[in-house]
Amino acid sequence: MSKPLSDRIALVTGASRGIGAALALQLAEAGAHVIAAARTVGGLEELDDKIKAAGGTATLVPLDMKDMDGIARLALALHERYGRLDVMVGNAGVLGPLSPLGHVEPKDWDNLLAVNITANWQLIRTMDPLLKAAPAGRAVFISSALATLGRAYTGPYAASKAALNALVQVYAAETATTTVNVNAFNPGPTRTKMYAGGWPGVDPETLPPPEDVAKTIVPLCLPGCTQSGQLYDFRAGKFLEFRAPA
Repeated sequence: MSKPLSDRIALVTGASRGIGAALALQLAEAGAHVIAAARTVGGLEELDDKIKAAGGTATLVPLDMKDMDGIARLALALHERYGRLDVMVGNAGVLGPLSPLGHVEPKDWDNLLAVNITANWQLIRTMDPLLKAAPAGRAVFISSALATLGRAYTGPYAASKAALNALVQVYAAETATTTVNVNAFNPGPTRTKMYAGGWPGVDPETLPPPEDVAKTIVPLCLPGCTQSGQLYDFRAGKFLEFRAPA
């Protein structure tokens, strides 16, 4: 029986844990060869064991997403080996400090923006030719409801995700006449280490596990996904259009 992503190449950043790890496994189960990128080698090795046990294949890429040259080298390696990239998921992200804006240290601000927005721009910059070389390139970037809520003490993270939403819309507009589709995905509160670090008072058992969230992302990575330039909201269970300010 043919799998929906057989013979496809899928890149997932932040793949060593949480939603990224769950999605990488599910993409492999769907037939893709997964390029799993993350800083944590141990987490990548655990993911590789799970993918092999499921009958899938993966290439592990230890990579700090602040390493712009490293991302460029990865794109070159993918070009030389495969000549294309079918799926790209920009999942890597950091929550950063939850504090008043005036208390945020410049180094923390710079680090968060480097991972949450600049790295995704570099992914687009370097992987765009590879996505366009695929029969149906699909790009998904993990956003957040905090991008539009204006909630106190979430400034750096909220600003980075608002910028990411804008990046998705622009990239979707720029690829509108190609075979590449670009969307954002809002998972909402999820049973991950990052969410627990920011909101330790929330009972994790009340939150959906990463596996359930990842299962909803997979269809956005398939050739049959025709939407582009939109935001899929996990809680709503549907695509939402980005809206300009009234």
